Amino acid sequence: MSKYTSFPEPNEDQNPFQDPSVTQHSSNTGYATLDLYNPFDNKTLQPPPPYEATVPTAPPTAQTPPSRTTPTEPRNYGSYTNQNEDNSTSGSYVPPILQSTDSPLSGDTPQQTAVSATTAELLKKQEELERRARELERRERELDAHALGPGAARQNNWPPLPSFCPVGPCFYQDINVEISQNFQRTVTIMYYYWMFTACTLLFNLISALANFCVNAGEGVGFGLAILWFLLFTPCSWVCWYRPVYKAFRSDSSFNFFAFFFVFFAQVVFYVIMTIGIPGWGFSGWIVSLAALKSSVPVGVIMMLNAVVFTAQAAMGVVMLKRVHSLYRQTGASFEKAQAEFATGVLSNQTVRQAAASATTSAAQGAFAGAR
Repeated sequence: MSKYTSFPEPNEDQNPFQDPSVTQHSSNTGYATLDLYNPFDNKTLQPPPPYEATVPTAPPTAQTPPSRTTPTEPRNYGSYTNQNEDNSTSGSYVPPILQSTDSPLSGDTPQQTAVSATTAELLKKQEELERRARELERRERELDAHALGPGAARQNNWPPLPSFCPVGPCFYQDINVEISQNFQRTVTIMYYYWMFTACTLLFNLISALANFCVNAGEGVGFGLAILWFLLFTPCSWVCWYRPVYKAFRSDSSFNFFAFFFVFFAQVVFYVIMTIGIPGWGFSGWIVSLAALKSSVPVGVIMMLNAVVFTAQAAMGVVMLKRVHSLYRQTGASFEKAQAEFATGVLSNQTVRQAAASATTSAAQGAFAGAR
């Protein structure tokens, strides 16, 4: 190498143009230099020799590094920590966006899942609100259709008798229309409970008939069983089911108290039915156990009736407590019941006419006595 590769001494006088590489290049006439061509020389008419550049050799082809994953090796789309460990060992850099688990290849993100769940919940609530709106609209239309006007009358629909029957329905009943949605379930249960009591009394009639067939001395019980079926079935409808229906329909305190008084007496009578006092016409436990001595099949039938009576009494106690708890939530009171009774009596046209007739008769009698 040249001696200029190291720093020269300060006292040395070096000429940089005396470098062998420069002098060698200047002596080479194959290059176009200013010494060989003078554009201002008229004698030189030919252009300078062309520049012959050396053809650069092609660089060696770069070999691509082998892939970190083979075709049979699954790609790792794991957590950020695993990617950082792989990057630290391999020395390559992977952008954080590729290291995240929220890539499309990893499925729905937690944010997308939460949004989907919220959307589904909102759609479900919207469907529920639309259903309630349709129900309220239907009830409103039916109430308008059945509203009593100057010349309008509400058409009775219970009991559902056939058209050829000479006796028509006596009451109007529609739980879905007249009862609030909060009390519809309770009123429906009470309606089915009344049907259950009617079926129980009919079963009691069949049990008493079977007992009368094997024991002729039970004729009184069979007759009373017929009386209880014909008496309690319509009376229970009028005396305690209709009051509870009207109580929940119009929030009537008077009807609530009427229901509690009559239904409590009815539950006490159900307990007596369950006991089965001989000669009362009820196939309770005492009569059923006594019937087993004379006829086992008849005794079994009467014991089944006693079981049904027991279930009827227990269910009556439960429904009495349930209606009482709902009564306390409605804000009804004894004072309201008194006011409703007084208003109902004074507004009743029949009562008013009877009172006026009694007052007129008393006045005429007083004048006649004074003469």
